[in-house]
Amino acid sequence: MKSLLSDYFHEIDMVDEIAQYSKKISYDKGETIFYGNQLMDYFYIILSGTVKTYQLNLKTGKEQTIFLFKRGDMFDVIILLDRKPHDVMYEAIDDVELMQLPIQQVREWITTKPKFNEVFFPHIAAQMRHTEELATDLALYSTQERLIKLILKNLSSDTEHQFSLIHNLTHIEIAKLIGTVRHVVERHLGVLKNENAISVNQHKHIDVTNIQKLLEKL
Repeated sequence: MKSLLSDYFHEIDMVDEIAQYSKKISYDKGETIFYGNQLMDYFYIILSGTVKTYQLNLKTGKEQTIFLFKRGDMFDVIILLDRKPHDVMYEAIDDVELMQLPIQQVREWITTKPKFNEVFFPHIAAQMRHTEELATDLALYSTQERLIKLILKNLSSDTEHQFSLIHNLTHIEIAKLIGTVRHVVERHLGVLKNENAISVNQHKHIDVTNIQKLLEKL
């Protein structure tokens, strides 16, 4: 936990203060987490692993992944800011460790510690940009285009960790990221593979072999 605190908060001299209020908790892969009012009372930062937040249509069973939280990501910022329940679900994609902080204490830091906001507000902005991009992609792009955009986005040098996340995801989870179903993802991957734009190994890891072909399809 000290390692993450040092990475994110050492420049604002809050490592010791945050550590004083924090508690480490863990969840197993596949576990649904945060029941009841737990998120109304606590705020979380990921120490290791990946947590998925998603919406589920109980009538159709259709699921849309909204965000994949990785090391250093904070949540739930919506509850933190508006103090109202947030109708989303959370699942541990793999074994995860979280830093738990009293949500009221985090609110106090936002109000009284301008330096804390130097870390907090850019994180909120990144989440807002991601949500905006997701809404735009679902409305304006085909499923093939959304899949290509997801692959290309994860080739960016500043999203190296996200690229490894895609490698570790099943085709079902990739489908939930782009608002479709597994067999559609597999069909599009097959087309891209036949066109020699990508390769898919026996473990279903995706590698790009021709970036230009992917770009042309957008």
